[in-house]
Amino acid sequence: MKKLLVTAGLAAFLSSGAFAASAPEGAEAYIILPADGATVPATFTVTFGLKGMGVAPAGTDKENTGHHHLLVDGELPPMDAPMGDQVKHFGGGQTQTELTLEPGTHTLQLILGDMAHQPHEPPVVSEKITITVE
Repeated sequence: MKKLLVTAGLAAFLSSGAFAASAPEGAEAYIILPADGATVPATFTVTFGLKGMGVAPAGTDKENTGHHHLLVDGELPPMDAPMGDQVKHFGGGQTQTELTLEPGTHTLQLILGDMAHQPHEPPVVSEKITITVE
């Protein structure tokens, strides 16, 4: 029983935003595809890029790693807390996804999360790109 309480307490601490994993100087997240300004079909692939760090599944405690989160049509969440439902989580270490969006103009932006889904310090965030869905 005590082990369960310690585990639950650790989980609460990790999700509290009490700390963030550090990111090395020069680390960059970026969107490989689609390109900024691209016109895409309703269903398309988004390919994630990462420089200066490695990709690891959520929960993996390894220095200089993280996993991607994709923000679609939104503003960056607070950088001092775990990311919530406003972003799509890729906790399995995925480096691409297929999206289906309504026709029109949309924005995409990547945020790297640490083992507890919290942005690194300093945050590793891509430039926001704009696409047009046919």
